Amino acid sequence: MELLAFDGSPEDVYHHLSANHRSVSGNATVETSGVTFFIIEGLSNLGEFKMLIFVILLLGYIVILGGNSMIIFVVLSDPKLSSPMFFFLCNLSLVDMAYTTTTVPNMLSGLVTGVSTISVQGCFLQMFVFIMLSVTGRATLTVMAYDRYVAICSPLHYSSIMTLPVRLLLVVGAWAFGTACTLPAICLGSRRYYCGANVVKHGWCDPASVRRLVCGDTLTDNIVSLTFGVVAMLTTGVLILTSYILIGLSIFRMGVGERLKAFKTCAAHLTVVTISYSAAACVYISYQVASFRPEVRIIVSVLYSALTPFLNPLIYSLRNNELRESIGRMLRKLGPTTVLPMKGVNTVS
Repeated sequence: MELLAFDGSPEDVYHHLSANHRSVSGNATVETSGVTFFIIEGLSNLGEFKMLIFVILLLGYIVILGGNSMIIFVVLSDPKLSSPMFFFLCNLSLVDMAYTTTTVPNMLSGLVTGVSTISVQGCFLQMFVFIMLSVTGRATLTVMAYDRYVAICSPLHYSSIMTLPVRLLLVVGAWAFGTACTLPAICLGSRRYYCGANVVKHGWCDPASVRRLVCGDTLTDNIVSLTFGVVAMLTTGVLILTSYILIGLSIFRMGVGERLKAFKTCAAHLTVVTISYSAAACVYISYQVASFRPEVRIIVSVLYSALTPFLNPLIYSLRNNELRESIGRMLRKLGPTTVLPMKGVNTVS
C-alpha cells in the first residue's frame, strides 16, 4: 500500500493522481486498463477528530496485540494449561491478532498521512484475508462451543474424545471453512472491470464499498456474497446455539454445585459469543439506517472489528480461574520475589 500526504478531499487526491497517471501513460492506456488502484477514504473527513480516533485506535491495537500475545505465551509456557480449551483459545488469539493487523495499521497510517492508496490486487488480498479471518474466528468460537459441550455433557469421555489429532482437525476445519466461505465472492469480484471513480468509502477494502465501483451489473456478485455470508453466520450461529441448548438441558439435571461449576466453565465463551453476535447485529442495523453518515458507519465497523479481539483477553483472563492464576504466576516470576540484604549491613527482623 502506498500512503500519500495530501491536503484536500479524497476526490481531490483521485483527480491529482489520475492526472499524473495520464501524463505518464496516456489517456488510451487508462481507458483500456481501467482503475489500477483504489483510494481508501477512511476517516479522512473527520477533521480535528482524526487525532482522537488515531489515539483510540492505536491504544486499542496495542491492547489487542499485548493481551492476545500474553495469552498465547502463558498457555504455551505453562504445562498446567494443556487442556483442549486453551489450545483453541490460543488459535482464537492468533486469529484475532491477524484479523486486526489486516486493517488497523493501514487505517492508522491513513489518519496520519491523509489518504491511503492500495493496488487493485492488494485490495482484494486485504479483502480476502480480512473476511476469511472473520469467518475463521466465528468457526473457532463454534469449535470452542463444541469443546464446552463435550466437557459438560460427557466429562468421563472428554479426554478420549478431544485428543490432539481431533483438536488439530477441528482447527484446520475452522480455517478451511473460513477460506471456503470467502473465496467465491473474492474471485468473482477480482475479475470485474473497475473504471471511473476509485474512491472506496470505507476504512478498508470492504466488499460492498468496492462493489459499487464496478462498471457493470453486480447482481451475481451480490447474490454470491450474500449467500456465503448467510451460510457462514447461520452455520456457526446454529451450531453454537445447539451446543448451548444441549448444555442447558444437561445442566438442569445437575445439582446446584455442579450447575455453578458448569456455568463457570462456559461463562467466558458465552460472553464472547454474545458480544460478537450483538456487535454484528449493530453493524447490520447501521448499514440499513439511511440517516447514518458514512463516517458513522465506518466507525461502527471499526469498533465491531476491534471489539471482540480487544475484549477476548480481558474476558478470559478475568473469568477463567486457571488462566488468571497462570498469569499471576508468570508475573511473580518476572517480578522481584526477594530482596537480598547488602553484605555487611545488619537487618532488623
